[in-house]
This record gives sequence, C-alpha cells and structure tokens, in this order.
Amino acid sequence: PIKLLMSWLLSPVCELSHIFVLCVPPDLREIVFVIQSQSNTFHVRQAERRREDLLKQARDISSDLSHSFGKNSSWIVFLEEETNVKLIALIKVLAKVDKNKEWFLGKPLFDEESTIIHHYAFAENPSIFKYPDFAASWALSIPLVVRLAKKVKEEPLKSDFTIDLKHEVALYIWDNGKGPHLTAVPELCTVPEDSPQASHCATTVSKKPPLCGEPVNKEDIFVAVKTCKKFHSERVPVIKKTWEKDALFLEYYSDHADPSIPTINLGVPNTERGHCGKTFAILQRFLSSAVPDTKWLLIVDDDTLISIPRLQVLLSCYDSSEPVSLGERYGYGLSQGGYSYITGGGGMVFSREAVVRLLKSGCKCYSNDAPDDMVLGMCLNALGLPVTHSPLFHQARPEDYARDFLAHQVPISFHKHWNIDPIAVFNKWLKNDFTASQDELKSGKTEL
Repeated sequence: PIKLLMSWLLSPVCELSHIFVLCVPPDLREIVFVIQSQSNTFHVRQAERRREDLLKQARDISSDLSHSFGKNSSWIVFLEEETNVKLIALIKVLAKVDKNKEWFLGKPLFDEESTIIHHYAFAENPSIFKYPDFAASWALSIPLVVRLAKKVKEEPLKSDFTIDLKHEVALYIWDNGKGPHLTAVPELCTVPEDSPQASHCATTVSKKPPLCGEPVNKEDIFVAVKTCKKFHSERVPVIKKTWEKDALFLEYYSDHADPSIPTINLGVPNTERGHCGKTFAILQRFLSSAVPDTKWLLIVDDDTLISIPRLQVLLSCYDSSEPVSLGERYGYGLSQGGYSYITGGGGMVFSREAVVRLLKSGCKCYSNDAPDDMVLGMCLNALGLPVTHSPLFHQARPEDYARDFLAHQVPISFHKHWNIDPIAVFNKWLKNDFTASQDELKSGKTEL
C-alpha cells in the first residue's frame, strides 16, 4: 500500500529521485526519508549531499538513543535538497507522537486571501486551511499512508492542472474533512541554520541559495519580452523603469513595430491568449544571426517583474551545454501520463542546447493562440527532456503566496500588474544591483 501512495506523491511534478531508508541504527529503519529532487545534474548532486549528511548522522547516533526513541519511528519524512535535518532532534519530535494514529505533520502555511494559484479555495476564509512548507520538511504516519494508498487504489486519481503541490497534497489528505488537518510542529523550521531562533529546531534551511561559482555574465543571457501594441504605453514603461537596465541584450517583440521603444514585429498577429506563434518565432530568431550568440534565452511577458542579477547567480548552478528548461513548473494530467511545463508568466529560461533540440525535433504550434508554455512542455516531454523547477520564479503577485513561504526566499520574479503598483513591488521584492545581489545572497537576507 505504501508504494501505491508513493507513486502518486512522487509524481513527475516532483521528480523525486532519491528515496532511502536509514538503516543505522537498527531501530531507525522505519524512518523513510524522501528527498525531493530533480533529474538535472546540479539537483542530483545536491540531493546526494543531503543523503550523505543524513546517513552520516544516522551512523553517529548511539544505540542508547535509538533504544529510547526508536519505538515511535514509523514515519515517511519528506524534505527538500536545501532542508537541513538535525536527526536526533527530529527523532525526539516524532517520539512524542503516537505512531499508531493518523498524523500529517509540518510547518503550516496559509493564504491571507483567496488566490488563483489555489483555485480560490476556501474563498470565504482562506486562512482556515493550512498546508505544509516543504522546505521545513513534512511527515506522514504509516497508518495515514496506508489509508490514503487504499483510497488511491479504489479511486484512481483524476487531475488536470497541478499548480502548487503542497496545497494540493494537503487538500487530498484532508479529503473534505474525512482525513486529518495538518498538525503544526514548531520544531520544523525555515529559519537559517545559524540563526539564534534555530536552537529549538529539528529542521532549518540553508542560509543562502547555492553559490555555484561566479554569476553568469550578462553577455551570456538574451532577453525576449512579449508585448503588443495596446500595452506599449502601459506595461513597457514599467520594464524600462525597473529591470531593463540590467539586461545587456534585450528585445521587445510585438504585433507592431514601434521605433520609440523599439519593438520588433515578427510577422505573427497578436492573439488574446496563448501566444504560441510569437514564442516559436522568438525561438527561431534566438538561433539566427539576427541576435547575439548567447548561452541562455529568457522569455518573459510584458507584465513580468524579474531580477536579472539574481537570475545570473542562479544560472551559475546550471550547465548551458545541457538541455536546460528552467522556471516555475506546473503540470497537466500528470496522473494520466501528462507532462510538466514552465509557466510563462514567471519567466521561461532555456539553454541554447534546449532551443536547438526543440526546433530540430519539428516541434511547432498547432495554432498561433495555442498556450505556448504548455506546447513547449508537450514537446520537451516527447523528447524526454527534463523541466527543471525553481520556486524562486512566480507566476503570480507576491500577495498570492503565503507570507512565510516568501520569507525564506530571495525571489527572482513575479507576474501580473493587476491591482498593484508594479514599480513599488519591484522595488520591495526584486531591486538590487549586481553587487548587492551577491552580498544579499551571501547573507541569506532579502528585503521584505
């Protein structure tokens, strides 16, 4: 039964590549740690480091401790690559809970207002529903796993869009009140590991995003902005007042050539939705001699707010010679053999190799107004190429995410100008020059 449930929890939207049981000391064998990782080289390496750290701690635990706390250790514990675990402290936390009952443990997040990313769930009072912050880790007792596995077997999952897995997992477990709510565990934390507040914590987060070397040069990134005539005077000025100066190579693509911006007409008529035709014209132009030969392509909407310096730091962790597709990953029909895709509003990043393989495959739009991000996802899936998720890209506005979720991030992008002052949002969440970005990342702090 556990395997049945795990086949769902470890769906392609997670791309969990490491599941292992700590076998030392013997009484810890029933704690199964699942490291949520991805198939990209960088993420596999990060997950292996986390795995080795856990195994080392397990080997160092004395038999006395295992005898004292091992009796209550029938758990599946999920954690992310950047989740630091103090194994002894976690064992003590789990020992306080009756393993024979159904438990769903974690650090709770909640929505302060109903949001599109959660399909406006609990619209009358969204704060009543709690869901886990994956960065703090979360745990399921085996009795709960067994019941949910039985449910999955009897009622095959039918899903369309997977947008925010942590919220959707909590909804599934809650099961319209038939299952347990998330139980808050104060020892599951997202404060930095060297913070004074971390003294009581069994889990913490790394105090800074991974620094994989020098940030990627501006010369290596080409930025394509999708716009249209009706937004030339409304949205383009926001980009020019905020992040345009940080991009060395940037072009605006529109249905109308306006030399004052300037914009480029790719010969694709504007569509109210989808924009697949325009996006594929951008991919073709990226590989042509019309633009500088760069390693990375960033495609954004004209209402995307993004930090280019932070993107430069993040891209240092990826190999541009690999077919990398990076951004905020959504899923479509994953339980029925569907596919993952990079949602366009938060920004889609492609290595040159990824673009070469996409176009060489013959992948194309079935119509100009087809959803470009989903068509690209279908093509990448058909080619067997991974879609890499980063939680630092955001399809929605800051207020559409739980405050505690953003508090331990150094975000790269947000999307939409609706009901906000986009320049103020950029200045609050994303503004920093190249030097400040490195200092900020090294200190693990962001301006909130």
